[in-house]
Amino acid sequence: MPKLSEIQVAAYERDGFLSPVRVMDEDEAAALRQMLEHSETVHGPMTGKHRSQKWHLLLRWLADLTRDPVILDPVESLLGPDILCWSTSVLIKEPRDGTHVSWHQDLQYWGLAPDDVLTAWLALSPATVESGCMRMIPGTHVGTHLPHDDTDDALNLLSRGQTISDGIDEADAAILPLHPGEISLFHGNLAHASAPNLSSERRIGIAIRYMAPHVRQTKTADSAMLVRGRDTHGHFTLEAAPKADFTPAAKAEHDRIMQLRRTALMEN
Repeated sequence: MPKLSEIQVAAYERDGFLSPVRVMDEDEAAALRQMLEHSETVHGPMTGKHRSQKWHLLLRWLADLTRDPVILDPVESLLGPDILCWSTSVLIKEPRDGTHVSWHQDLQYWGLAPDDVLTAWLALSPATVESGCMRMIPGTHVGTHLPHDDTDDALNLLSRGQTISDGIDEADAAILPLHPGEISLFHGNLAHASAPNLSSERRIGIAIRYMAPHVRQTKTADSAMLVRGRDTHGHFTLEAAPKADFTPAAKAEHDRIMQLRRTALMEN
């Protein structure tokens, strides 16, 4: 995958997102979906409000995906040659299960600063308006800190139901459908949301959160995986990729790292 063009970089810097970006064909995306669903069959559900944010520490194929040049090349155009992976999430909405993601800005509660942080959201199934594709408010990544409230909503897939309480006009939202094998790239401070899946098929995506090495965790100790270049600052404990899926060593490391993550994300 070639790096992004100057026009694409300018669009990202203006809007806070770039979508769609084709990074693999649909057959390759289908093969990843097959591996993911096999992992679900063997190891149980992999998504939901309290599921892991670090699946790349347990699944070798996902750790490999975070390092794949087809994704890292466009990411490098936005973050530079040195790249850390902060987290990975499996994001599945089952048909008509009512789950959704409220309007929020990730960096308002992740504890990461400065804001050289982005998400690469890879579709493994069609992400359509009907199935609950993402919506984003262009330009909200630049100097915008909208008020958030925690909510008690079992169907909200965010850890604390974080919801922007003021400042969102739905009429301003851009709708970002994706075909399998396409990604959306979006800034960590961009206001975004997604509606419930009203289709008869699963909506399956993988979110990979990347950052530049000069970014710090402002709340507590934290970790990340070096996926390209060098860690030039040493702000994060570096993670090791698993040698195979769900080895005892991988599970022990995952448990240790997730305790750090829970402290950071659940701090008031």
